[in-house]
Amino acid sequence: MSGTERFVSFEGIEGSGKSTQVKLLGDFLRAGGHDVLETLEPGGTNIGLKIRKLLLEPENHMDPVAELLLYCSSRVQHAREVIYPAIQRGAIVITDRFTDSTVAYQGFARGVNMKVINTINEIVVPELKPGLTFLLDLDVEEGLRRNRNAQKMDRFELETIEFHNRVRKGFLQIARHEPERIKVIDASRSAEEVSREIIKIVDKLWH
Repeated sequence: MSGTERFVSFEGIEGSGKSTQVKLLGDFLRAGGHDVLETLEPGGTNIGLKIRKLLLEPENHMDPVAELLLYCSSRVQHAREVIYPAIQRGAIVITDRFTDSTVAYQGFARGVNMKVINTINEIVVPELKPGLTFLLDLDVEEGLRRNRNAQKMDRFELETIEFHNRVRKGFLQIARHEPERIKVIDASRSAEEVSREIIKIVDKLWH
């Protein structure tokens, strides 16, 4: 593995199990002797975590472009402080969300111009793209139910079902355009079953 092949992202709607699968894959790779860094967006740095709080607090109503710029501000700090240095030292970086989330949420769901999103992402993370992405696909209502059961309630959980369906459709459209990079995983199954499929894919690609 080299370059962005050492950069893995997990994408999906709310409640699809990304954070669980990031940890399970990280544990598997570390057990195989790899240096692994697990991270998330928005976040990953002190500044990123402050931006995350702004973005997710339910009472913060913001313009879609302001939302986009906050996510990208977090991303540039994340990339410079965390992702690039880890890749350069030879670590495998696994992130919970990256640029595909921006396209799905702010582009497909919010309606921000895709050219604007792509241009900003190119400025923020030039030539940095995951070599492998797992899209955890799940029915929207099931994902929201899972989060309610976990008592997770942020600004995005309060969005309409229609909004979340636009996000899901956006992710699936992105995946159709990049089938080599993006592996669509049925996330309706148990975490263990999902993890086994992900590990099988990683083993096949990297060994």
